[in-house]
Amino acid sequence: MWTKHPPNCMSERESKPRGPYDELRAELRETDLFASIGAVLSWDQETMLPDRGTGLRAEQLALLSQVVHERRTSERFGALLAESEADESLRDDELARANLREIRRSYDQAIKLPSSLVREIAETTTLSIHAWRGAREKSDFSAFAPWLEKVVGLDRAKAECLATEDAPDLYDALLDQYEPGADTAELVAVFTDLRKRLAPLIHDVTGAARQRSDRVHRIEVPIEAQKAFNAKVAARVGFDFEAGRLDTSTHPFCQGVGPGDTRLTTRYREDGFFDALSSTLHETGHGLYEQGLPKDRYLGEPLGDPVSLGIHESQSRLWENLVGRSREFWKWALPEAQREFSPALDDVALEEVYGAMNLVQPNLIRVDSDEATYNLHIMLRFDLERAMLSGDLAVADLPAAWNDRIKTDLGLDVPDDRRGCLQDVHWSMGSIGYFPTYTLGNLYAAQLWLRIQSDLPDLPDSIAAGDFTPLLAWLRREIHVHGRRYTAPELCERATGAPLSADAFMNSLEGKLRPLYAA
Repeated sequence: MWTKHPPNCMSERESKPRGPYDELRAELRETDLFASIGAVLSWDQETMLPDRGTGLRAEQLALLSQVVHERRTSERFGALLAESEADESLRDDELARANLREIRRSYDQAIKLPSSLVREIAETTTLSIHAWRGAREKSDFSAFAPWLEKVVGLDRAKAECLATEDAPDLYDALLDQYEPGADTAELVAVFTDLRKRLAPLIHDVTGAARQRSDRVHRIEVPIEAQKAFNAKVAARVGFDFEAGRLDTSTHPFCQGVGPGDTRLTTRYREDGFFDALSSTLHETGHGLYEQGLPKDRYLGEPLGDPVSLGIHESQSRLWENLVGRSREFWKWALPEAQREFSPALDDVALEEVYGAMNLVQPNLIRVDSDEATYNLHIMLRFDLERAMLSGDLAVADLPAAWNDRIKTDLGLDVPDDRRGCLQDVHWSMGSIGYFPTYTLGNLYAAQLWLRIQSDLPDLPDSIAAGDFTPLLAWLRREIHVHGRRYTAPELCERATGAPLSADAFMNSLEGKLRPLYAA
């Protein structure tokens, strides 16, 4: 329950005459209440829903999606938007102009989609996620293939609605839903350059005479103890548990429901304490962004929304990798963990943990992969989902294509579908176009980190002391508070002083890994 109404709530607006912009904002807020109900139902689907409730949940989410879509594309909404854009009193209001720019962008896209298609996508993907979960558990791609066929077909239909004569590429149309303004040609260029720079680094460190031990990754810690410690770390870095929670799911995720309600999930295994903590830090980064957005003031409006999934991912990757894999973090965290888990970690030294957290070792599983090889997983998915969308790759041929690429890129043999093409939830959700934002997030995070280090010279000492408030304050001020006021490229340049490139990422990675693996 909210303890006070946000400034744009109905009780305050009713006390004075409202112009079209105020009415538009009220409409957005009310519509977002329906969307937030869907967010809670989606979270419940991944954490609490009994198997036999999936059919009803599909109908619930389909209906809610249709209601939200129809409200956002109604004649009244379009008229209020046009009147607001023509309102001369807003000409000098920079925030209102930014809000209207993004509302127009979303509206122009939404009206291209038939309400029936929106409903069908919501219903089908709900059922598809359930089918994926069962197929993954049994490592049986054939059980999921018919659902993936349906989902790819629906994504293709959606892309055909969104594509234009000036921008006819179907993948671009889907990518734009997650990373506005990005296009396939740009990503191909980024990925090609990144691969050229990553390949020799991976070759050098995996072939180095000095190798880092993975012993700590096999130490067993009771899962209930891990849960308590992960929650403690999430709170320490700034996650507000009075406005959020941490649960368990098959695939870790963050669900921003609304003001005062951000849901995180992670996953555990007894011999996976360090992996679970990395996963939790990752989702906490997402959660800190959600909690830092000005949603209480701009509920349902672009100014209260994340700017892009690339920026969203930058926040999770920054906390997971640039903080969580640092020597300074483990100066604080290791003694804390040793006190909690004694005697399991008693003989573990700081340098052993630091080396193990930065071990470069090709892995079949994307979410368990190291910083150097992680982006190869994204490039694989980027190529395969484009091929499925275009029809160049039949869904039935996905496992073979996947296994071939894993062998080529990582030198590994895929033993089963669970550790192959069934490992990620995204395609069952209809999220073709999502995966590239992970690599963009890595690049954004490294570039932000470079500026943060310049602005906060005492940050290493703060992190080593377990004080993360200066870092979070910087992110709140430079990233979170702006919502969608700026585009992702604009936000990057404002925060870092330069357009996005791979230089900061590669310089950071090489600067850390080469000394670690030097003889």
